[in-house]
Amino acid sequence: MPLLELRKVTKTFGGLTALSEFELEVQPGEILGLIGPNGSGKTTVFNIITGFLQPDSGKVILEGKDITGLQPHVIAKMGVIRTFQLATLFFDLTVLDNILIGFHNLSKTKIFEELLNTRPARDKEEERLHKTMEILQLTELEPHQSKLAKNLSAGWRKTLAIAISLAAHPKLLLLDEPVCTLSPARVTSIMKLITKVRESGVTVMLIEHNMKAIMDYCDRIAVLNFGKKIAEGSPRQVQQNRDVIDAYLGA
Repeated sequence: MPLLELRKVTKTFGGLTALSEFELEVQPGEILGLIGPNGSGKTTVFNIITGFLQPDSGKVILEGKDITGLQPHVIAKMGVIRTFQLATLFFDLTVLDNILIGFHNLSKTKIFEELLNTRPARDKEEERLHKTMEILQLTELEPHQSKLAKNLSAGWRKTLAIAISLAAHPKLLLLDEPVCTLSPARVTSIMKLITKVRESGVTVMLIEHNMKAIMDYCDRIAVLNFGKKIAEGSPRQVQQNRDVIDAYLGA
C-alpha cells in the first residue's frame, strides 16, 4: 500500500489552475523528487499534502486514511513533516535548543508535571535530550551544538532545518529545495544526509531545481508542468522523456 496518495487533486486560484486532476503515489521508504519549471504547481502539492491549502476537488490519502481537509497540526501529528525553502529557525538559540524545540508538539507530558518538575517530566526531558544527541550525530551537527543558529553557514542552517524536522518523528518528510544555492560540497553532504534519513525508515519527498542532486539520489521522479504531471519514473526514464526535455531539462 502506498504511504501517500493524491487522487485527482485540483486547485485553482481565481482563473489560474495550479493543479489539474493531479495524481501521485509515494511508496514507503523511497526518495521521490518533484520537479518542474517555476509556477508548475510543486509548492501547491506540498501545501495541499500538509493541509496549508485545501483542494477544490480530489483526495489526499495517508496510509489508507483520507486526510483531505485536516488542519496542518493534525497532519503533522500523523507524521507528515515539512521543511520550507527559507528555513524557519530560532536564530538566537543554540543548535541543541532548536532541535529540542522540535520535540515540543509530540510532548505528552502534562503542563502541571512540567511546572512541578515531576518524575514523568524529568524522564521525558531526559528522553528528548537523548534523542536530540542521536539527531546531532546523524546530521553531523554535534560539533556545532553550542553555536547560535544565526552563526551557522547557509549549508548548516539547511542541515539544522532537517534536524529539527527529524525531532517530530516523521513518517513522510517533505523537503522544499534543501540544497538550493549551496556549494557542490554541501549539496553532496546534505543529499547523503537525506539518504541516511531514508535508511532510518523515513520516506522522503523533495522539491529541488538542482538536477544533479535529483538524478543522483532520487529513486523516482515526478515532473509537473502547468499543474499537470507530464512524466513519472526513474531518473533515467525522466531524463529520456521528450516532454520533460522540451518543458524543463532542455536539449
